[in-house]
Amino acid sequence: MKRKIIKIDETLCNGCGLCAAACHEGAIEMVDGKATLTREDYCDGLGDCLPACPTGAITFEEREAPAYDHAAVLAAKAAKAAPQSCGCPGSMSRTIRPEHQAPSPAAGTVPSQLRQWPVQIKLAPVNAPYFDGCYLLIAADCTAYAYGSFHQDFIQGKVTLIGCPKLDEGDYTEKLTAILAGNHVKEVTVVRMTVPCCGGIQRAVQTAVAASGKDIPLHVVVISPDGTLQ
Repeated sequence: MKRKIIKIDETLCNGCGLCAAACHEGAIEMVDGKATLTREDYCDGLGDCLPACPTGAITFEEREAPAYDHAAVLAAKAAKAAPQSCGCPGSMSRTIRPEHQAPSPAAGTVPSQLRQWPVQIKLAPVNAPYFDGCYLLIAADCTAYAYGSFHQDFIQGKVTLIGCPKLDEGDYTEKLTAILAGNHVKEVTVVRMTVPCCGGIQRAVQTAVAASGKDIPLHVVVISPDGTLQ
Protein backbone atom coordinates (compact mmCIF):
# COMPACT_ATOMS: atom_id res chain seq x y z
CA MET A 1 0.00 0.00 0.00
CA LYS A 2 1.05 3.61 -0.52
CA ARG A 3 1.26 5.65 2.66
CA LYS A 4 3.18 8.35 4.53
CA ILE A 5 6.34 7.10 6.19
CA ILE A 6 9.58 8.61 7.43
CA LYS A 7 12.77 8.89 5.40
CA ILE A 8 16.23 9.16 6.98
CA ASP A 9 19.10 10.88 5.16
CA GLU A 10 22.22 9.08 6.40
CA THR A 11 24.46 11.85 5.09
CA LEU A 12 22.84 14.25 7.58
CA CYS A 13 22.57 11.79 10.49
CA ASN A 14 25.15 12.45 13.22
CA GLY A 15 24.43 9.21 15.08
CA CYS A 16 23.08 10.88 18.22
CA GLY A 17 20.35 8.26 18.70
CA LEU A 18 17.71 10.78 19.81
CA CYS A 19 15.28 9.74 17.08
CA ALA A 20 15.52 6.08 18.11
CA ALA A 21 14.74 7.08 21.69
CA ALA A 22 11.81 9.23 20.54
CA CYS A 23 10.31 6.48 18.38
CA HIS A 24 7.85 4.84 20.80
CA GLU A 25 7.09 2.11 18.29
CA GLY A 26 10.70 0.93 17.95
CA ALA A 27 10.84 1.39 14.18
CA ILE A 28 14.22 3.15 14.28
CA GLU A 29 17.47 1.53 15.41
CA MET A 30 21.09 2.63 15.36
CA VAL A 31 23.00 0.59 12.78
CA ASP A 32 26.74 1.19 12.32
CA GLY A 33 26.36 4.54 14.05
CA LYS A 34 23.48 5.75 11.84
CA ALA A 35 19.73 5.96 12.45
CA THR A 36 17.97 3.35 10.31
CA LEU A 37 14.30 2.59 9.73
CA THR A 38 14.56 -1.14 10.39
CA ARG A 39 10.85 -1.92 10.64
CA GLU A 40 8.60 -0.10 8.19
CA ASP A 41 5.56 -1.88 9.65
CA TYR A 42 6.36 -0.31 13.05
CA CYS A 43 6.34 3.26 11.67
CA ASP A 44 2.93 4.87 12.26
CA GLY A 45 3.78 7.90 10.10
CA LEU A 46 3.07 10.40 12.89
CA GLY A 47 6.66 11.59 13.09
CA ASP A 48 7.48 11.79 16.81
CA CYS A 49 11.09 11.34 15.71
CA LEU A 50 11.19 14.47 13.54
CA PRO A 51 11.48 17.13 16.27
CA ALA A 52 14.03 15.00 18.12
CA CYS A 53 16.50 15.09 15.20
CA PRO A 54 18.99 17.97 15.61
CA THR A 55 20.26 17.83 12.01
CA GLY A 56 17.03 17.62 10.01
CA ALA A 57 17.94 14.17 8.71
CA ILE A 58 14.36 12.88 9.00
CA THR A 59 11.53 13.86 6.67
CA PHE A 60 8.23 12.39 5.48
CA GLU A 61 7.68 10.73 2.14
CA GLU A 62 4.75 8.94 0.55
CA ARG A 63 5.61 5.61 -1.00
CA GLU A 64 4.83 1.92 -1.09
CA ALA A 65 5.32 0.45 2.39
CA PRO A 66 3.82 -2.26 4.60
CA ALA A 67 0.80 -1.19 6.63
CA TYR A 68 1.41 -0.05 10.20
CA ASP A 69 1.09 -3.15 12.43
CA HIS A 70 -0.11 -1.95 15.82
CA ALA A 71 -0.40 -5.49 17.21
CA ALA A 72 3.21 -6.27 16.31
CA VAL A 73 4.36 -3.03 17.98
CA LEU A 74 2.52 -3.93 21.20
CA ALA A 75 4.02 -7.44 21.14
CA ALA A 76 7.52 -6.02 20.66
CA LYS A 77 7.03 -3.60 23.56
CA ALA A 78 5.86 -6.43 25.79
CA ALA A 79 8.90 -8.51 24.83
CA LYS A 80 11.23 -5.61 25.70
CA ALA A 81 9.54 -5.09 29.05
CA ALA A 82 10.04 -8.74 29.97
CA PRO A 83 13.26 -9.80 31.73
CA GLN A 84 16.07 -10.14 29.19
CA SER A 85 18.39 -13.07 29.59
CA CYS A 86 20.61 -12.72 26.49
CA GLY A 87 20.38 -16.52 26.20
CA CYS A 88 21.91 -17.07 29.62
CA PRO A 89 19.90 -17.32 32.87
CA GLY A 90 22.71 -15.53 34.69
CA SER A 91 22.27 -12.49 32.45
CA MET A 92 18.62 -11.85 33.32
CA SER A 93 18.04 -8.16 34.03
CA ARG A 94 17.02 -7.44 37.61
CA THR A 95 17.19 -4.78 40.28
CA ILE A 96 19.03 -5.51 43.53
CA ARG A 97 18.10 -3.71 46.73
CA PRO A 98 21.06 -3.77 49.16
CA GLU A 99 18.78 -3.21 52.15
CA HIS A 100 16.97 -6.45 51.31
CA GLN A 101 20.10 -8.58 51.08
CA ALA A 102 20.49 -11.27 53.70
CA PRO A 103 23.33 -10.73 56.19
CA SER A 104 26.51 -12.59 55.36
CA PRO A 105 27.39 -15.45 57.70
CA ALA A 106 31.02 -14.33 57.62
CA ALA A 107 31.70 -11.94 60.50
CA GLY A 108 32.96 -8.55 59.39
CA THR A 109 32.03 -9.03 55.74
CA VAL A 110 31.30 -5.71 54.01
CA PRO A 111 27.90 -5.84 52.26
CA SER A 112 27.69 -5.43 48.50
CA GLN A 113 26.42 -2.09 47.19
CA LEU A 114 25.50 -3.42 43.74
CA ARG A 115 22.00 -2.30 42.73
CA GLN A 116 21.37 -4.14 39.46
CA TRP A 117 22.33 -7.07 37.22
CA PRO A 118 23.91 -7.54 34.71
CA VAL A 119 26.82 -5.13 35.05
CA GLN A 120 28.71 -5.80 31.81
CA ILE A 121 28.13 -3.00 29.30
CA LYS A 122 27.61 -5.48 26.47
CA LEU A 123 24.90 -7.37 28.38
CA ALA A 124 22.95 -4.49 29.94
CA PRO A 125 19.59 -3.86 28.24
CA VAL A 126 19.31 -0.30 26.92
CA ASN A 127 15.78 0.19 28.25
CA ALA A 128 16.21 -1.37 31.72
CA PRO A 129 13.99 0.48 34.24
CA TYR A 130 16.86 1.00 36.69
CA PHE A 131 18.53 3.49 34.30
CA ASP A 132 15.70 6.01 34.64
CA GLY A 133 16.66 8.70 37.14
CA CYS A 134 19.92 6.98 38.09
CA TYR A 135 23.43 8.12 38.89
CA LEU A 136 25.48 5.99 36.50
CA LEU A 137 28.91 4.52 37.22
CA ILE A 138 30.89 3.26 34.21
CA ALA A 139 34.06 1.53 35.31
CA ALA A 140 36.96 -0.33 33.77
CA ASP A 141 36.70 -3.79 35.27
CA CYS A 142 40.20 -3.76 36.79
CA THR A 143 39.37 -0.76 39.00
CA ALA A 144 37.35 -2.79 41.49
CA TYR A 145 40.34 -5.05 42.09
CA ALA A 146 42.87 -2.25 42.43
CA TYR A 147 40.81 -0.01 44.74
CA GLY A 148 39.92 -1.64 48.06
CA SER A 149 36.85 0.43 48.98
CA PHE A 150 35.31 0.38 45.52
CA HIS A 151 31.80 -0.58 46.65
CA GLN A 152 31.57 2.06 49.36
CA ASP A 153 33.29 4.89 47.47
CA PHE A 154 31.96 4.34 43.94
CA ILE A 155 29.17 1.74 43.58
CA GLN A 156 27.04 2.89 46.52
CA GLY A 157 23.94 4.72 45.31
CA LYS A 158 24.72 4.18 41.62
CA VAL A 159 23.82 1.88 38.76
CA THR A 160 27.04 0.18 37.69
CA LEU A 161 28.33 -0.81 34.25
CA ILE A 162 31.76 -2.33 33.66
CA GLY A 163 33.90 -3.16 30.66
CA CYS A 164 37.42 -3.52 29.32
CA PRO A 165 38.09 -1.49 26.15
CA LYS A 166 41.14 -3.62 25.38
CA LEU A 167 39.54 -7.07 25.65
CA ASP A 168 35.87 -6.49 24.78
CA GLU A 169 35.01 -6.74 21.09
CA GLY A 170 33.74 -3.56 19.47
CA ASP A 171 33.16 -0.10 20.86
CA TYR A 172 30.85 0.96 23.68
CA THR A 173 29.91 4.34 22.22
CA GLU A 174 26.73 3.33 20.39
CA LYS A 175 25.38 1.30 23.32
CA LEU A 176 26.13 4.02 25.86
CA THR A 177 24.64 6.71 23.61
CA ALA A 178 21.40 4.73 23.40
CA ILE A 179 21.30 4.33 27.20
CA LEU A 180 21.90 8.03 27.81
CA ALA A 181 19.56 9.23 25.07
CA GLY A 182 16.73 6.90 26.03
CA ASN A 183 16.78 7.32 29.81
CA HIS A 184 16.92 10.12 32.35
CA VAL A 185 20.45 9.68 33.71
CA LYS A 186 21.24 12.34 36.30
CA GLU A 187 25.05 12.02 36.35
CA VAL A 188 27.82 9.82 34.96
CA THR A 189 31.02 8.86 36.78
CA VAL A 190 33.82 7.11 34.89
CA VAL A 191 36.42 5.18 36.88
CA ARG A 192 39.44 4.00 34.90
CA MET A 193 42.99 2.83 35.44
CA THR A 194 46.10 4.86 34.62
CA VAL A 195 47.09 2.41 31.87
CA PRO A 196 46.73 3.89 28.33
CA CYS A 197 44.23 1.32 27.04
CA CYS A 198 41.78 2.44 29.72
CA GLY A 199 41.46 5.74 27.91
CA GLY A 200 39.14 3.94 25.51
CA ILE A 201 36.35 3.66 28.05
CA GLN A 202 36.70 7.33 28.98
CA ARG A 203 36.56 8.43 25.33
CA ALA A 204 33.53 6.23 24.66
CA VAL A 205 31.62 7.77 27.57
CA GLN A 206 32.60 11.33 26.67
CA THR A 207 31.48 10.76 23.06
CA ALA A 208 28.22 9.15 24.21
CA VAL A 209 27.38 12.03 26.55
CA ALA A 210 27.96 14.53 23.74
CA ALA A 211 25.98 12.45 21.23
CA SER A 212 23.03 12.06 23.61
CA GLY A 213 22.26 15.75 23.20
CA LYS A 214 21.77 16.07 26.96
CA ASP A 215 23.61 18.17 29.53
CA ILE A 216 24.68 15.29 31.77
CA PRO A 217 27.38 16.02 34.40
CA LEU A 218 30.41 13.79 33.81
CA HIS A 219 33.18 13.02 36.31
CA VAL A 220 36.34 10.98 35.63
CA VAL A 221 38.34 9.24 38.36
CA VAL A 222 41.71 7.61 37.61
CA ILE A 223 43.22 4.84 39.75
CA SER A 224 46.78 3.53 39.66
CA PRO A 225 47.60 -0.22 39.83
CA ASP A 226 48.62 0.19 43.47
CA GLY A 227 45.14 1.47 44.33
CA THR A 228 45.83 5.17 44.78
CA LEU A 229 43.66 7.91 43.29
CA GLN A 230 45.43 10.11 40.75
